[in-house]
Amino acid sequence: MRFKDKVAFITGGGRGIGETYARALAAEGAAVVLAEIDLPAAQSVAVSIAESGARAMAVHCDVADENSVDAAVAQAVARFGGIDILINNAAKHLMEFAGKPTELSRAKWRLMLDVNVIGIVNCSAACRPSMRARGGGVIINQSSIAGFDPTTPYGISKLAVRGLVVALAREFAADQIRVYGIAPGPVDSPSAMADLPPALLDEFINRLQLIKRQGRMADLVGAVLFFCSSEASFITGETLTIGGGYPLKI
Repeated sequence: MRFKDKVAFITGGGRGIGETYARALAAEGAAVVLAEIDLPAAQSVAVSIAESGARAMAVHCDVADENSVDAAVAQAVARFGGIDILINNAAKHLMEFAGKPTELSRAKWRLMLDVNVIGIVNCSAACRPSMRARGGGVIINQSSIAGFDPTTPYGISKLAVRGLVVALAREFAADQIRVYGIAPGPVDSPSAMADLPPALLDEFINRLQLIKRQGRMADLVGAVLFFCSSEASFITGETLTIGGGYPLKI
């Protein structure tokens, strides 16, 4: 129960990777706030987590809308007393954002950047006062291995996420808030599996990855629990790649 008395605010917590993170943190004692633009999905997960004996709530949250974020954080603080952990997981990530930069409409560019980049700024700014008041906290930004080869709109947005890890770590250090990034490769989230062409996924695994298997959402959990714990108290501003050995960096 490493996270007893801790409160985790997880964007995109109603499904996929966000839900996986929420269940893992709840299993170790945290109260979890599932911040979702799809409120019924978050409510279903919150009920399921509560039935296991953990504390959970669902809040409507459009991370691209500063007012929506502020209202969601206020609800979480009113219910659980504050926020200790923020996981910026919500993102636009479908194949439509993985083409050539000039071929994506400007409207979709703005939508993606509002969610993937500005959304992190909105949520981090909104959670900071509560974390400061509680003596510190942890922020985890969900990046991607696409950010290490930023040739697509999506990859460019995830490169920006890695930049925010460093920038927020520097800005929030005085408040004892540590900031991390996680950069997964392709994992078996339902949305990714429905969107990625099987041939493209097979080629990626067999040609690029050193570990020749499909990545799993469960493969990300250990890093999240480590970063959120006191065991990582002397680390901040770092992004961890979890991509089966791709890409390798020196």
